[in-house]
Amino acid sequence: MRRRLINSTLAVVLVVIAVFGVSLVIVETRTISNSAQESVETEAVRLASIVDSRLLGGDNITAKVLSEQIDRTRYARIEIPGRAPVEIGTRPTGSVIRGTADGEEGEAVTVEEPRSSINREVGRTLLIIGAVALLAVIAAVLLAVRQANKLASPLTDLAETAERLGSGDPRPRHKRYGVPELDRVADVLDSSAERIARMLTAERRLAADASHQLRTPLTALSMRLEEISATDDLDTVKEEAMIALTQVERLTDVVERLLTNARDPRTGSAVAFDLDEVVKQQIEEWRPAYRSAGRAIVCSGRQGMRAVGTPGAVAQVLAALIENSLMHGGGTVALRTRVTGNQAVIEVTDEGPGVPADLGARIFERTISGRNSTGIGLAVARDLAEADGGRLELLQQQPPVFALFLSREAGTRKTQKDQDRPVR
Repeated sequence: MRRRLINSTLAVVLVVIAVFGVSLVIVETRTISNSAQESVETEAVRLASIVDSRLLGGDNITAKVLSEQIDRTRYARIEIPGRAPVEIGTRPTGSVIRGTADGEEGEAVTVEEPRSSINREVGRTLLIIGAVALLAVIAAVLLAVRQANKLASPLTDLAETAERLGSGDPRPRHKRYGVPELDRVADVLDSSAERIARMLTAERRLAADASHQLRTPLTALSMRLEEISATDDLDTVKEEAMIALTQVERLTDVVERLLTNARDPRTGSAVAFDLDEVVKQQIEEWRPAYRSAGRAIVCSGRQGMRAVGTPGAVAQVLAALIENSLMHGGGTVALRTRVTGNQAVIEVTDEGPGVPADLGARIFERTISGRNSTGIGLAVARDLAEADGGRLELLQQQPPVFALFLSREAGTRKTQKDQDRPVR
């Protein structure tokens, strides 16, 4: 591309020089010739007037006297009636420029100049024009090289950016070149890089979330299938199979929620549901794991509440909090339901050391963990809660108290069943 730009610029300059240079040479040649002709004729007229003056004054007219009156490179012949011709200088040979004039006393004056002097003047003019043309060509080449670099270098950068983008490096360069068209291409590439980066981030986030969120349902399902394979009691098999089917439904709901949240975290499918059923289901699901760890999980608080949200998402949030308490907490884990204003609140607390003071404000950020864990669970739980219009907060660090806030169903009234439940 550089070579093409240089060649095209040089070609334009050469055409311009050829057109205007030739015209200038022709004009200057004619101007010099005309000027020389006028100078010779003027010289003849002036010399004739001098001869007239000397004739009227009775002075001698000789070559020595008149030689100082004309240019030494020129030749003059003065013809006076009744006298011998007077010649001044050496008569040139070859092509000459001639000027004549007649005096008032009948004398005839002829002035000649060799055309070679004009040719020398024309040559000097051509040399000057050629030097200017050469400087113009050099300047044009330098400007063409600069312009070619100015255009080719950005194109090379843009090609490298596109290559990096295609090779999986979506970092935008935010580099501009001062050329509107090239800057527009750079804007498009940077926008594409940012979109690809967001897509890759979303895919990696989905993979991490799926790995984390599917682990618990798959573990529970595996436990149910082991129970089925280890018993011959038909009733037990049926019971465990029904529980396993429930786990499969929950697993399907988890996958759908993850995919929906990956496409648009703001998209929710909130409905009114019985909060007691979700809490009960989580207690039953996690009780064997806590029993194996020598710990207990209990629930208490308000009963008969109906909240607005996605049951599967709420279950996943509670599962993340309960699993977090199992892995990092200690003692008994308690789930307590209560009402504050028009919101239903589920608190999850344990008797462990709690959340370190330096992590309190960042506990819901991804990759932030007080122990050797992924730091994904609480971040995913917060996203799931917010997708349905709720929120997940850390109310107290020591002992830890996490609270899930959900909107209550409109028109909910306190009934006989809507009362505090005992600790179970």
